[in-house]
Amino acid sequence: MFVKICGITRREDAEAAVAAGANALGFIFWPGSPRAVDPYRARAIAESLPPFVTTVGVFVNQPLDYVSGVASLVRLGAVQLHGDETPAYAAAVRRPVVKAIGVDEGFTLETLEAWPRSVIVLLDVHDPARRGGTGRTIDWSLAAGAASARPVVLAGGLAPENVAEATARVRPFGIDVSSGVETAPGIKDPQRLAALFKVLR
Repeated sequence: MFVKICGITRREDAEAAVAAGANALGFIFWPGSPRAVDPYRARAIAESLPPFVTTVGVFVNQPLDYVSGVASLVRLGAVQLHGDETPAYAAAVRRPVVKAIGVDEGFTLETLEAWPRSVIVLLDVHDPARRGGTGRTIDWSLAAGAASARPVVLAGGLAPENVAEATARVRPFGIDVSSGVETAPGIKDPQRLAALFKVLR
C-alpha cells in the first residue's frame, strides 16, 4: 500500500519516516497550518532523501505562480491541492496532482466525477478552517464507496490504533497520515511511525 507521511518539518522526521517504509513525504506550504514549512528548508530536507521517495507539496488556495515556483525550487514530485481549487486550476499545475476532497454529509460519488482520472483523489475531513491534520476520521463507509469507484488515498485521523480497520473497510490505493504519528504538530514520533508500518505489514 502507498503510504504518505505528511506535515514533515524536520530532517530527522523525514529520515525516520523513510526508514519505517514511507513511499512519499508531504511538505505543507500553506502558512495557515501549524505544520507549515519554509520552501528552502523543505528543499534541504528533500535533497537528503533517497530517489524512490516522492515529495509532495501541499497548498491551499494559493496563486498558481507561487505553487509552480515552490514546486520547481523543492523539485516536488507532486502537488496536493487542499483548498477550493477547480479542475481547471489543477490542469494548469505542471506536476502530478493530488486533490483533497472533504467527506461530509453532502459527499456523493458525483463529487469525484468532476475530477479527471489523472488527478489522484484524497479523501479527508471537511474542515474549511484547518484544511487537514485535524485528527478526526471520516465516514469509512462513504470512503469505501468512493474507493470502489476509483483509486483513492484515505486520510483523516489515521493512526497505528485504527489503520488496520480503516484500510480493511475502505480498501484504498494509499493512505496519508499526519497527526496520528506525532507528539506535536510537525513533530513526528519514530515509535508511532514504526508502529504504523508494523500494523500495515
